[in-house]
Amino acid sequence: MIKDMVRFDEKGLVPAIIQDAETMEVLTLAYMNEESLAKTLETGETWFYSRSRQELWHKGATSGNTQSVVSIKYDCDQDALLIQVKPKGPACHTGAVSCFSGEEVSERSPHLANYQFLQTLEKVIQQRYKERPEGAYTTYLFEKGLDKILKKIGEEASEVIIAAKNREQEELKWEAADLMYHLLVLLVEQDLPFKEVLRTLEKRHKNRS
Repeated sequence: MIKDMVRFDEKGLVPAIIQDAETMEVLTLAYMNEESLAKTLETGETWFYSRSRQELWHKGATSGNTQSVVSIKYDCDQDALLIQVKPKGPACHTGAVSCFSGEEVSERSPHLANYQFLQTLEKVIQQRYKERPEGAYTTYLFEKGLDKILKKIGEEASEVIIAAKNREQEELKWEAADLMYHLLVLLVEQDLPFKEVLRTLEKRHKNRS
């Protein structure tokens, strides 16, 4: 059992890095003791130990933003955990997808390197679909319905064609981004996960290579 392999510190705790199993985005850093790790293994959802309150807490017990565990790994020293999850809602108490923020050190975002930002954007759109915050453009699209979303996709596709025909790369970049955003809105409205589109592309690539 993994809980028998973990080395807890002098306070009986071990740090746990929580990572989205699909996007690979780091969501938060929390701590576990032996009991919370056992509950995590037993229930299939993350449980942590609060150092400030000195008690166990079940992630999402009050907010509903639970985390279904996909895998649990420990490092080479057996004193840190990496837990990959499928989050049901944001990980941070502020409502953000991740507790981590800040500037990128390099010019190239690690999300863009693996196209993972599209999956992160999909999660934000899914939140807008469920919560419908007032004043948000995505809320406006969902409330106007399918016909409005399809109309926007048609308009943005036309703008992409025009920009490409005129060989305006800067304009093409912006119009292509608009088209991809509205396509993600459509996929959420149709309850079609973006990963299924990626799987289809991957399957086609394998069949043709």
